[in-house]
Amino acid sequence: MHIIVASIDYKSAPVDLREQFAFDEEELPKALHMLRDMKSILECTIISTCNRTEIYAVVDQLHTGRHFTKKFIAQWFDVQQEIFQPVLNIRENDEAIEHLLRVSSGLESMILGETQILGQVKSSFSLAQKNDATGTVFNQLFRQAVTFSKRAHAETAINDNPASISYAAVELGKQVLGNLSDKHVLILGAGKMSELTAKHLEANGAASITVMNRTFERARELANNMSAQARDIEELHECLKEADILISSTSADQYVLTKAGVEDTLSLRSDQPLFMVDIAVPRDLDPELGTMNGVFLYDIDDLEGIVAANMEDRKEAATQIERMIQQEIADFKAWIDTLGVVPVISALREKALTIQQETMESIERKMPELTSRERKVLSKHTKSIVNQLLKEPITRAKEMSGEDDREQSLALFVEIFGLEAELSALKAREQKTFRPSADPVEATVETQHLEGRVLQELLQYRYARDVIV
Repeated sequence: MHIIVASIDYKSAPVDLREQFAFDEEELPKALHMLRDMKSILECTIISTCNRTEIYAVVDQLHTGRHFTKKFIAQWFDVQQEIFQPVLNIRENDEAIEHLLRVSSGLESMILGETQILGQVKSSFSLAQKNDATGTVFNQLFRQAVTFSKRAHAETAINDNPASISYAAVELGKQVLGNLSDKHVLILGAGKMSELTAKHLEANGAASITVMNRTFERARELANNMSAQARDIEELHECLKEADILISSTSADQYVLTKAGVEDTLSLRSDQPLFMVDIAVPRDLDPELGTMNGVFLYDIDDLEGIVAANMEDRKEAATQIERMIQQEIADFKAWIDTLGVVPVISALREKALTIQQETMESIERKMPELTSRERKVLSKHTKSIVNQLLKEPITRAKEMSGEDDREQSLALFVEIFGLEAELSALKAREQKTFRPSADPVEATVETQHLEGRVLQELLQYRYARDVIV
């Protein structure tokens, strides 16, 4: 069993290529189910933001995991693998774990150390959980990543200087237009990015802010949270005549504004400059708008240099976090090692409790006059004897999981306690309904996939409640 992550991000691909591989939020559950059903994929989570599309997967084999992950991307976006192969980065095992910890703590963000990505990681993991796409491994890894990232931000100074995409957009506006106290700002979109942008604008003294959204109620809700007004999206062209700054961050899958669509409207502005920032992926604003007189158009890739001045202090904190990450990787690997012993311990407990139950049944047959209370007392005390006898063997089995020769030690443990039958029971149940393909190549892949599924079943079997305590 292995962990991989396949990434297309702002470091490897420009925005016009990234937007081709952005997942529609409403389609993500369907995408998770499709990915989860691919051969070799045991668990999965998809993170899709304006700066990155990342597919995390627990796979049964590395080579088949890579193959079917790329096959999923090609099928979902209906593109040839040759299109994205040059910009797709695939990390495996320790590198994949490290990458998730870096991403969730903001070390891989365009704005070093920004916290918005942590919320996006949490949301992506939560969605994967709700759609039964995660299991034992990712439930632990993603929770650990979220907890670690919160601690990293709390214990370092990485957030002492404000820096985010929305912050950068406002700073860029100030650089181009000067003081914002007499400027009218138009915000398209009412999502989290738009809300953060509006807050920065308000803090920088923007004279007036207008919010527009496809859903007017959502625009009004955002406007009511600050000194802003909401207007219907149908009034967009009228607002463009008055605006000094346009910041767009919608979830539209095509351009909201095109050169041809607003040329007549913008011609009425005379020589009044219009500063436009497109922080959406896919982009909201037609790049051709930037060719018009008086229009200053920037997209999300243009913002990277704006925040560079705020990054030096964050780099020192990032070095601290990088050191913390190495310990987190070690902790997670130690946890993974304990998983190997979970089915062994579960089998031992099951065998012992079966003996206890059979003993109780024998006692009840030989002593039918026992009262209900007496049966409960006997059951409680015989279970107590079982638990006390198992305590030391279970402790020793857990210790074996961290040793170099753990496989041989655990095999000897299984032999001593005669646990072969209990361990094979789970696999037998899974195999009962398994019918491999008639094609020998397909059958091999399917068998490997089954073995991974069985391992997952073993790992989860009585895990949380009965074993790791």
